[in-house]
Amino acid sequence: MKRMPLTPGRRDVLRAAAILPLATAAVVRAAEPDLSGLNDLTGAAKPIDAGERAGRLKRAQGLMRANGIGAIVVESGSSLVYFTGVRWGRSERLTAAVIPVEGEPCIVTPFFEAPSIAETLAVPAQVRVWQEDEDPIAVIAGFLKDRGLAGRSVGIEETVRFFAYDGLARRMPGKIVSANPVVRGCRMVKTAAEIALMQTATDVTIAAYRWVHPRVEAGMTGHDIGALMDAATRKLGGDPEFSMALIGEAAAYPHGSKKVHKVADGQIVLMDCGCTVQGYQSDVSRTFVFGAASKRQRAVWDQVARGQQIAFAAAKIGTPAGSVDDAVRGFYASLGYGPGYKLPGLSHRTGHGIGMDGHEPVNLVHGETTKLAAGMCFSDEPGLYIPGEFGVRLEDCFHMTPSGPKWFSVPPPSIDQPVG
Repeated sequence: MKRMPLTPGRRDVLRAAAILPLATAAVVRAAEPDLSGLNDLTGAAKPIDAGERAGRLKRAQGLMRANGIGAIVVESGSSLVYFTGVRWGRSERLTAAVIPVEGEPCIVTPFFEAPSIAETLAVPAQVRVWQEDEDPIAVIAGFLKDRGLAGRSVGIEETVRFFAYDGLARRMPGKIVSANPVVRGCRMVKTAAEIALMQTATDVTIAAYRWVHPRVEAGMTGHDIGALMDAATRKLGGDPEFSMALIGEAAAYPHGSKKVHKVADGQIVLMDCGCTVQGYQSDVSRTFVFGAASKRQRAVWDQVARGQQIAFAAAKIGTPAGSVDDAVRGFYASLGYGPGYKLPGLSHRTGHGIGMDGHEPVNLVHGETTKLAAGMCFSDEPGLYIPGEFGVRLEDCFHMTPSGPKWFSVPPPSIDQPVG
């Protein structure tokens, strides 16, 4: 590179260029929110321990025996973490766990990844590797043969990709079946340890809402509000999963609009936010009005609040999950919404399962026959959406106890106290 002479004018330009990044950094620091009043709420959170994981494997093997399944195959994702502790992203290179009906599971992974896999493996397990020029499905089949399970039914976890399912079906003489009776049978019913982590995650989200709500200002976009929520969540000890803020008409569409809306007097602000603590999630929605709420906004907010309580009351041990959705939809129909999933009204299910994933089986949706049982966890979010105007969604999660549902977060009392 040719060096240019350092003239007086050029010296001034270079000096300004050197100062500019410092000035920009100062502006950024000045724009950062003051989080000094927030403290970490997760210090007492206890991670899932070895005893808990051993119990999961024992329960899974009991369900396999009850359903005539010789082994299940679980690919990278939350179910792999649930059963083995292994945290691994999906790629074209297969990493999976094979959990047999008896004995230790097997982790199948590329040879060069084995040391990294060992860093999060939290249960006693055999590790079998495959080289780049080998077929990982052959390794899985070999393990099943060695365990005497080649002729038994093999359950495939519902998120396993087709190439793994298809390859195994071609190699195994036994029947390939769904692993849902095993995986769902375990994961749908949370233990006290899991519920405690979900409670902590919810406490973080509620504390973040309480901090953010009074700091929403005219002119802010949904992105601006979400950034505040993320900052508060991190300071409180949670890992943000999503921080959505829908303003005005955008709130009429459950997941928003591509259009940029800004906060203004009389505008609805619908927030849907959640975080993770030790692998377990929260999911809470709040809707408020910036400035004074109109009579119509108040009426719709109150109707949604009533819908939430109807869903909560309908969630009884032994009743089909779909009956919760039916109870809410019946109430909304009496007010002239719908019918069914039509708009204006409630265009989505009343709730979803939640745990390690934000959305888990089963859902509080019409036609779902799974019966509610102690330990199941759900969102309760029967929003109302009026296209072209606004939407209202209040969302709090609950877990089923032997005596009925219990809130993770208590719904807000009114549109004038919208956080709770």
